[in-house]
Amino acid sequence: MYLGIDLGTSEVKVLLLAPDGTVVGTAGTPFTVSRPHPRWAEQHPEDWWQGTLAALAALRERHPHAFAQVRGIGLSGQMHGAVLLGRDDRVLRPAILWNDMRSADECALLTERAPDLHALAGNLAMPGFTAPKLLWVARHEPDVFAATACVLMPKDYLRFRLTGAKVSDPSDAAGTLWLDVAKRDYDDALLAACGLSRAQVPAVFEGNRITGTLLPAVARTLGLREIPVVAGGGDNAAGAVGVGIVRPGDALLSLGTSGVYFAVSDGFRANPDSAVHSFCHALPHTWHLMSVMLN
Repeated sequence: MYLGIDLGTSEVKVLLLAPDGTVVGTAGTPFTVSRPHPRWAEQHPEDWWQGTLAALAALRERHPHAFAQVRGIGLSGQMHGAVLLGRDDRVLRPAILWNDMRSADECALLTERAPDLHALAGNLAMPGFTAPKLLWVARHEPDVFAATACVLMPKDYLRFRLTGAKVSDPSDAAGTLWLDVAKRDYDDALLAACGLSRAQVPAVFEGNRITGTLLPAVARTLGLREIPVVAGGGDNAAGAVGVGIVRPGDALLSLGTSGVYFAVSDGFRANPDSAVHSFCHALPHTWHLMSVMLN
């Protein structure tokens, strides 16, 4: 058996799969989005963790025999969010989400500071991405920024709570604007433009790689063995893999909290002037183009 965890904006969903891909059971926990000011969108990472534990407990209760046979966990989730951890690994402030639009001024600043941004990251600087959010924190919450030891994306915060590992994958990391998307690795100059270094961002493992195993205490809580957790992918890339959109030329249209057109490519094809996103796919040696509209 295998376990999938998808950290969405409105719900965390967990999925129990048989080895042949048959869905054995599902469960979920809903979330709300906090909007303390116009154009802001935040959630508390602890709510994600507690919601995930609750969903997994419900799944275990409904399918105890199958749940006990789980031998691996995959992660997907909302992209571009920023979870800021201090030196003690505690969350410093609510997570700033992908649909938070407060950092328009910081986008202009980032473009000025990083003249190679478009060529390397393959995207225009937009408030939805992670990098402008960190510039906003640096300018408006300098004490929080100074205390930031690590920036994690939402699904990778769940990974950290599950395994203790601070790891992401190329599809999610490409949505930060810190990745050289062609090389599938961080660019030091893009990080420096936000006042950050590699020591403050998660390691990048390909989506099919094991990133760690369940911490002993977490395994006991869940009623599982210390099984592996793989890198996984951002929500759109993972969803594309799930429906078989994996070969160059394959494409899909997804309608949800946002509308997404997703097309697989065999290489990095940046065209930022068109406002089409160019990201790494969740599979090794594969990329994709994506157009998004908020509903």
